[in-house]
Amino acid sequence: MATERNKTTTDAAAGKGGEERSPEQIQAEIEATREEMGDTVAEVADKADVKKQAKRKASETKAKAAAKKDEVKQKATAQKDAVTGKVKEASPDSAQQAAAVGQQAAAQATQTARQNPVPTAAIGAFVGGLVIGWTLGRR
Repeated sequence: MATERNKTTTDAAAGKGGEERSPEQIQAEIEATREEMGDTVAEVADKADVKKQAKRKASETKAKAAAKKDEVKQKATAQKDAVTGKVKEASPDSAQQAAAVGQQAAAQATQTARQNPVPTAAIGAFVGGLVIGWTLGRR
């Protein structure tokens, strides 16, 4: 038995084709094997880390969702622009002018409210009181 082990060890120590290997070559093979095993162990540990895998999957999903959101947003903007252009072409000038006047009136009302906050708040409180009184009176 001991001779069989020695023969196996001698065969393993011999290189391919039956050549003898130097101690430096054997040491280099040992180091290469250690590196490979270290990489393998690191990969196995990485796959076994459930928390890390979950975080990785979550970040991938988040990135995909962000990309999809941007894509949908671009499509919606393009469709909005197309529809707006078609509406402007189809609507008469008077409707466009009326819309512009309405926007100006809203802007002017907002500016007046900002310049006179006390009267605006008083009117708001009065209207709120009327609504509350009317609601309570209906009961």
